[in-house]
Amino acid sequence: MNSYTDEEFDSIVSPILEIEEFNRLKYITHHGITRFDHSMRVAYYSYKISKSLRLDYKEVTEAALLHDFFLDEVDSENRVGRLRHHPEYAVKNASKYVDLSEKQIDIIRTHMFPVTFTPPKYLESWIVDAVDDVAALYEKGYCMHRQLRTAMFLFMFLVVNFVKMR
Repeated sequence: MNSYTDEEFDSIVSPILEIEEFNRLKYITHHGITRFDHSMRVAYYSYKISKSLRLDYKEVTEAALLHDFFLDEVDSENRVGRLRHHPEYAVKNASKYVDLSEKQIDIIRTHMFPVTFTPPKYLESWIVDAVDDVAALYEKGYCMHRQLRTAMFLFMFLVVNFVKMR
């Protein structure tokens, strides 16, 4: 995972990174990486974009980091149910540890639009929604690339050994 070397970013996320329950995300696979790493990526790029646009980047960064703060609450649901319901669990979990603003709640709750049907109210919410989508596509693509390389290696290994046997 990338090392984010921005001191201001670090100072914004460090209180959340001290939450023991949040750190459980380090052990949950998400898009081929951990949900923790995915959340850090979304937080960092949301931070950079919102700061460059002179928006409330501190609120955005915190909410982006917390956008997928769900654990096993959706394990019993099918794929669509997990996609649609996890933002509510993330809001509920984040609210236990962070005093969320109305804007932060909207950012977390609507980061899966249009899957969740409710459109974001704030520009900051749209930014996190877009960054999350791009990050997920990148992560899935990277994971698929690794799997394809492994499959190609295995295929070539089998072909070479088959040719040797003849």
